[in-house]
Formats: sequence, structure tokens, C-alpha cells
Amino acid sequence: MDAFLTATFQTLPLPFLILVIIGSILVLGKAADVLVDEAVSLSTRWGVPKMIIGATIVSLGTTLPEVSVSVLAALEGNPGIALGNAVGSIICDTGLILGIAILISPPDIDKRLVNRQGWIQVLSGFLLVFAALPWSNLTSIFTTGGRIDQGTGIVFLILLGVYVYLSIRWSRSKPGELEAGLDDTTEYDESPFWIVFLKLVVAITLVILSSKVLIPSVQETAIRLSIPESIIGATLVAFGTSLPELVTAIQASRRGHSELAVGNIIGADILNVLFVSGAAAAVTKNGLEAPVSFFSFYFPSMLIVLVLFRLGIVFSKDKIKRPFGVFLLVIYVIATIAGFIFKG
Repeated sequence: MDAFLTATFQTLPLPFLILVIIGSILVLGKAADVLVDEAVSLSTRWGVPKMIIGATIVSLGTTLPEVSVSVLAALEGNPGIALGNAVGSIICDTGLILGIAILISPPDIDKRLVNRQGWIQVLSGFLLVFAALPWSNLTSIFTTGGRIDQGTGIVFLILLGVYVYLSIRWSRSKPGELEAGLDDTTEYDESPFWIVFLKLVVAITLVILSSKVLIPSVQETAIRLSIPESIIGATLVAFGTSLPELVTAIQASRRGHSELAVGNIIGADILNVLFVSGAAAAVTKNGLEAPVSFFSFYFPSMLIVLVLFRLGIVFSKDKIKRPFGVFLLVIYVIATIAGFIFKG
């Protein structure tokens, strides 16, 4: 299938390639959205606390496109897209999506929740950079880059399990503290169990298939435009696979529950490190290569966005105000423009 798609896309005119990319991205977003809805329905039927749904299942569902794209890219020998997608999604989620959510409806925040999860968010970003450093020869980061090896990817997946476990434990020890979950007005799918399960299977299948279409179409487009794959992965693909978070943020904010968007994005950033890059590195013997451009531009951009968001929360009281949303959007725009200008 992969060889067939690659050969097909090589014969398509550029405008048709762009349409294929847009179509794949839209399917990814819609399929992941259905996946989240049905996961919420099943969790509700099984009596899982609402807070856990918002803090873990929603984030796990909305990051599934990133995982699918990055794992498939890694298996097909394209680490630039795999790692670029994870890093770019963090920048996109924190800058663009949170910025939009805050502008639509400035959220009230529980400082205990946001601080606890927020520090994990920032530490995850630094952990990703440290894992990619060539510790035997640190001076080589600007000549040969670094690598996240397979063993580190497995460790990330173990840490993912620890993170989910702690989130569940924290929610049960202090029920009601995390209101980033779903409220009592949330509508659930009341279809029979087998229909809900079937929808889940179809959604997962569509996510995987659309990812397999997206990767070769992006590769061919990058070749024709002479754009490095890492840049494509960190911008276009990252934005596309972040659509579920964007949709969730807009819907939650419009309904006056933008705290759900904040909690979802913080969780998604953590999962982009532990789940997305971890799974992509774990499935390949050589792990994920981190090119020089990541150390000179993408990693610093990611850390700057995360640290600025963390500082904004620290200096906020009980509400994140709209000017901070504008600030996050400006930072995202600057990072995106700089990413296109920077070709290293």
C-alpha cells in the first residue's frame, strides 16, 4: 500500500497533492473527534469519574493522530516528520490552540491543578531535549545533532503509564479538584454498546488509514517545494494532527468551559513527549534522529513557548485573561514564520 501511494502521489500535480493533504487532515480530525466522543460514552457507562475522562482519556484520544503519524513515519524511515510532529504539536497546542481558547472565553483556573500538571508539562519538554542530547559529545549537537534511542522510547512509554496512574490516583484522592473534565450538561452517545464499540473501531481505522495517506503526500510535497521534512513535520503536519485539540478547545470555550481546553492541552503536551515521541522511538531499532535544526531552532522554540505559558500561569490569579491569549498567538506566529525562514 505504501509503495502504491508513493508512486501515485509522484504522478499527481501539486494542487491535487495539497488537496490530498487537506482531506487527510480533515479525516484525521473528525475520526479522532468521534473516537473521543465514544470513549467518553464508554467511560461514563463504566462509571469512570468525569475528571479522569477529561484529564486522561480526552487527551489520549486527541493525541492519537500525532501518535499514528509519528509511529508510521518512524517505521518508514522518516524521523524528521516523526519527531518534528511531536515538537511542532506542542508549539501549536500551547501557542495557537490555547491562545484561541483564551480569546474566546478567558478560563477560570484551579491553581493547584494547573500548577501541578503545568510543571509536569514543562519538565516533559526538557526531558525530551535531554533525551535527544548526545551526552558522549555534547559539542556535536550543532554538527551532527542527536538521537532518542529505542530504550529511551520504551522508558517514555513506562512514564506514560505512571503519569496516567498518578492522574487517576490524584483525582480519586481529591475528587472535584480537577474540573477540566466533563460537566453534567455533556451529552453522551446512548446507542447500544455494540454500536458505540463499532464507532470506536471505525474511528481508529480512519485515523490510521488517513495517516498512511498523509505521510507520503507530505513527503512528496516537501520534495517538490524543496522544504526539509522536519519543517513540514513541525508545521503543517503538526497543525493538522492538532485539529482534535483545536476543535475541543473551540467547542469547550464557546460553551463557557475553556478550563477543559486548558486541561486538555496541558495533558496533550505531556503525551506528545511520552506517548508520541516515545512510541515512535520505541518501534524502531535506531530510535528517532534529532537533526541539528532541532537543537538550533525547534527545541528552543518549544521550550520558550512552554516556559512562557508556565510564567503566564504563575502570574495569573484565578483567571487567564485575553491579553495573554493574544501573547500566545503572537509567539506561535513568530515561531511558525521563523520555522519557514530557517532552513538549517
